Amino acid sequence: MADAKKVRILGFNHIALEVGDIEEALAFYGGLFDFKLRSKNDSMAFIDLGDQFLALQKGRTQAADDGRHFGLVVDDKEAARKALLEAGVKTLPGLFLDFLDPWGNRIELVGYDNIQFTKAPHVLRGMGLAHLSKNDAAIKELTEKGMAPR
Repeated sequence: MADAKKVRILGFNHIALEVGDIEEALAFYGGLFDFKLRSKNDSMAFIDLGDQFLALQKGRTQAADDGRHFGLVVDDKEAARKALLEAGVKTLPGLFLDFLDPWGNRIELVGYDNIQFTKAPHVLRGMGLAHLSKNDAAIKELTEKGMAPR
């Protein structure tokens, strides 16, 4: 029998976070970040991230995350750090900018300029972020993979 071609993972369409209350979650995240609400109902809300989205789903019951987390890309990491501080959100110890939301979801904030993750130019333009660029380290990583912006 011939080996079947494996399907490649291309990225994320969305991430779903369980929260205690949709309105409280929108207020918490809206106090930290500028975002467009795609849609919502009593049990879910969808935050638009250009060609991706973050789904907030009512019903978190498990303990707070420890190592399990996901990285949210932001346009300005230092402004995000300041927003967390001003909101009274304690950052977690370590090298990265991690925090727990009120429901125990662990989130790492990473700056767009410093990572391989790249939005297509037309998506950035549509998000009003065409001015964003990568630093030398990120361009080097992308170049080594044949993915550097032209």
